[in-house]
Amino acid sequence: MEGLEHSLWIVDAFNRVFGPPIAAVLGLVGIEVPDPLHAVPDYLVMVFIVAALLIVLLGLASRKPVLVPGRRQSVVEMIVQMFEGLIVDTMGPEGRKYLPVIGTVGLFVFGCNMIGLIPGFMSPTSKLNVTVGCALVVFFYYHAQGFKAQGLKYFKHFLGPIPALAPLMLPIEIISHFSRPVSLSMRLFCNIFAEELLIIIMASIIPFFLPLPFMAVAIFTSLIQAYVFVLLSCIYIAGAIAHEEEH
Repeated sequence: MEGLEHSLWIVDAFNRVFGPPIAAVLGLVGIEVPDPLHAVPDYLVMVFIVAALLIVLLGLASRKPVLVPGRRQSVVEMIVQMFEGLIVDTMGPEGRKYLPVIGTVGLFVFGCNMIGLIPGFMSPTSKLNVTVGCALVVFFYYHAQGFKAQGLKYFKHFLGPIPALAPLMLPIEIISHFSRPVSLSMRLFCNIFAEELLIIIMASIIPFFLPLPFMAVAIFTSLIQAYVFVLLSCIYIAGAIAHEEEH
């Protein structure tokens, strides 16, 4: 199951403008695009839109900070403090250096969840390709940080604390780590997919009014799913950088 199929005007407009050039570039590297007017999938168009909106909105919101913050700066500081508090709770004060990555992942996932509530748009996280991509970013990042913090000693934790049990612990640890991106991606995908499907079904029965309560619930679901994704990411990073200290 790949996700919901959408026919969105913004996707069609994006492909009319950028589809042929993208298809031409792909053709130069040997990738043939049968239909240049559908060169970019709907979920990638939505990903680009979410990324662009975050860059523009956060860029504007963080301009010219002052000692006595106004409403705009207060909102930005509240978001930063929220991420910082979660990071400190799971990793300790030294975890603040991971704030840029954790904050970016959290805001991106939340934005992808929420944009589907706007008429004419879809949630890219209702596509498994997008959630797998987000999960793999976290997967490779926490391993990279574990290796950076501990060097080659990082890989010792795959063998477990007791050398005699290493042959047994190694496959268990490998399966455990590879199950993390699977659970991260599937949890996010299934919740957002089900949420969008329910709203579409309700809208097909009684447009405009019947979907409204479900859309209100979807806002809460989007926030919770982004929070869970960020929380688990923090836990994985904390385990990677502090594992040797536990033994």
